[in-house]
Amino acid sequence: MNDFSKDDGKLAGIVSYFTIIGWLIAYFAFYQNSKSYLSGYQLRQTLLFHIVSTIIYYAVGAFLVTPDASFGITIFWLIRVALFIIWIIGLLGALQGERKPMPLIGERAQSMFSGI
Repeated sequence: MNDFSKDDGKLAGIVSYFTIIGWLIAYFAFYQNSKSYLSGYQLRQTLLFHIVSTIIYYAVGAFLVTPDASFGITIFWLIRVALFIIWIIGLLGALQGERKPMPLIGERAQSMFSGI
């Protein structure tokens, strides 16, 4: 058994917040060998967060191609700030070792990815 299993899933939850690469590392390096409810909870949330933020990033990017790019840029930055706030709330929950749902997507992620 590795030394990472002693944190009861907290480390996997924290690492999963840092890009999709971090999610993959958290899943394969920490979660696969010592599954815990906390790490699974955080992995489900961050997977949906990474998917949603990627889709939004590219969808809003389409607005930037319009003749009035200032409107698209404004929306782009407002959405990025909102996503950053949601990310911070989730990361703080992971740092504290809590199962605190991320606003707007936390509960949905738990039902969508219940196999994790």
